Amino acid sequence: MKRGKHSAVYLQAMKEYKMRRGEYLEERIPDMEASIEEYFGPITGTEEYKGNDLYVIGEPDNPVFEKVVVGTVEYSGKKDKLGVEFYERDPTELGPDELEAAGEAVDAKNDFLLEATGRDAKSRRESMKRTVEDDPDHDF
Repeated sequence: MKRGKHSAVYLQAMKEYKMRRGEYLEERIPDMEASIEEYFGPITGTEEYKGNDLYVIGEPDNPVFEKVVVGTVEYSGKKDKLGVEFYERDPTELGPDELEAAGEAVDAKNDFLLEATGRDAKSRRESMKRTVEDDPDHDF
């Protein structure tokens, strides 16, 4: 899906990440704002998602990101999840310096998600796969 101020911005739909068993998001990242700013840049606003205000980084430090939306998604009676949505520029439109930043962008995403969830990329993919497979509303 394309969206954004550049001619080609690719949106990854909002993803919700679970924590490892016995762990809680607020324990893993006690200061969500500071962590977000450390990984992605200054917070420029908020967006509502499922009744929660998530932080918006409208001008991320890394030029590969057009925008980042991230924060805690709270559920009554369940553990909180981390909600993340990355808006990324089309790699074919990046200059040479910006292409170098692409690897750093991947590292920033993976490092932040590992810190927040305690799960590496492979573990997060497997968890997402199980969630889709267990969803009774999902058609195969």
